[in-house]
Amino acid sequence: MHRHLLLLLVLSVVSACGGPDSAEPSLSVLNRGISSDPESLDAHKARSLQAADVLRDLGEGLVSFTATGELTPGAAASWDVSEDGLTYTFHLRADAKWSNGDAVTADHFVFGVERLVDPATAAFYAQFVSEISALEAVDDQTLLISLARPTPYLLSLLTHPATFPMHPGSIAEFGDSFARPGNLLSNGAYVLTEWIPGSVITMRRNEHYWNNANTAIDEVRHHIMTQEMTELSRYRAGEIDVTGSVPPDSFEQIKEEYGDQLHVSPYLNLYYYGYNLTKPPFKDSPELRQALSMAIDRELLVEKVTGRGETPAYSWVPPGTNNYEPTVFSYAPLNQEERNQIAQSLYKEAGYSEEHPLQLELRYNTSDTHRRIALAIQSMWRDALGVEVTLINEEFQVLLANIQGREITQVFRASWVGDYNDAHTFLSILQSDNAANIPGYRSEKYDALMQSAAEQVNLDRRRLYLEEAEREMLADHPAIPIYFYVSKHLVSPRVEGWGDNVLDYHYSHHLSIKAAE
Repeated sequence: MHRHLLLLLVLSVVSACGGPDSAEPSLSVLNRGISSDPESLDAHKARSLQAADVLRDLGEGLVSFTATGELTPGAAASWDVSEDGLTYTFHLRADAKWSNGDAVTADHFVFGVERLVDPATAAFYAQFVSEISALEAVDDQTLLISLARPTPYLLSLLTHPATFPMHPGSIAEFGDSFARPGNLLSNGAYVLTEWIPGSVITMRRNEHYWNNANTAIDEVRHHIMTQEMTELSRYRAGEIDVTGSVPPDSFEQIKEEYGDQLHVSPYLNLYYYGYNLTKPPFKDSPELRQALSMAIDRELLVEKVTGRGETPAYSWVPPGTNNYEPTVFSYAPLNQEERNQIAQSLYKEAGYSEEHPLQLELRYNTSDTHRRIALAIQSMWRDALGVEVTLINEEFQVLLANIQGREITQVFRASWVGDYNDAHTFLSILQSDNAANIPGYRSEKYDALMQSAAEQVNLDRRRLYLEEAEREMLADHPAIPIYFYVSKHLVSPRVEGWGDNVLDYHYSHHLSIKAAE
């Protein structure tokens, strides 16, 4: 044990020294870019894409994904489903272990879900498992999950970090500090060894991971870079193997310069602006909300501002979602001039004019792309309606805190990525009691339609209720869908095993580093 501790300390010092060449020559090292620090590596406190990217390297759920996005066994070797779809029996791997050598047991999954839904945890994803009516550890390696109603997306949901197992002894020993380097136990491919905020998160392979023999990379470093141009510069210098994104200004040049190193793929992810619906001026003014939405020229934004293959969003659910046909805004067929004319009438109806313009603050988190979009929309709102917009750029954690506080925010930049390939993952976040409902939308009719959809056994009837719910919500304009993302990454030729997929999940243990020639 002492020898192992000494080794970790030595490696931590080595890691802190910087670039890829500072690692031990014998180590296989992967350097990845992410756009901000995770708000937490407690899987029940985390909510951002950045946190989930890191957590998928550290932990593993009952179910996982292949590199190209197909469901595959994770900590469970197999499972059985009852004929009525209400009972799932998972058979855990006998060799599934934590990074300290303890066996991963069914009780750890039960404990994890119980902690997830405990109000004291205040977990962002607490409602994620609302369809689960009971969990039972039949024995150490058998977990029974009972559902209140058929849940067609359950297996996909169980890949999410919020549903990963939790080690009770670790939390009992370290309390709120259990997710820090040196304390955090992993049941996934890697172990957290260092986190330097604003710089790098370093992890080493978990020698106790059941699939360690097929894990090729010894060390993974997630480098935090808020500026996309900085990330591109480091990629060009060979300091980053996989970028989290690519800068819009350089996109065409990158396509020409890097060819098939640039991966652009459809992605279940919505970029939107949220309103604070708990306070004026948006609380009781659907006319104003619609006017602002209609005055945004989405086609111009995706062509001239983002310019990387994104598509304008006139629905809340992305196209290509399984067993679903998104509904769209009634004004979608109109051209922008026609939309602006209607928007101007709605703006006046809401009580605003050239003599009495709306004054509002638009908040967004630090990013070149978010700034460019905010500047463009500021101009569109001013030119079409006369709105006076103050732009406020905030660090990501500050923006999140202000959104959740609902005191000073008016309009804010946000996004939602599908946690599973089903319309429910997008529509559920606007239900009244969902923690992800950051605009504060409240609609009894919408909630009732979502509840009716949840009660359907027939998938086609379920889809019809979901589509009607989306139609009802879009008519209320509780938020402004702006565009649907595509995933964009530069992947070094020395990286093997990469697979594009609509969820944009890329586990480091699927990858390997090509030997130098």
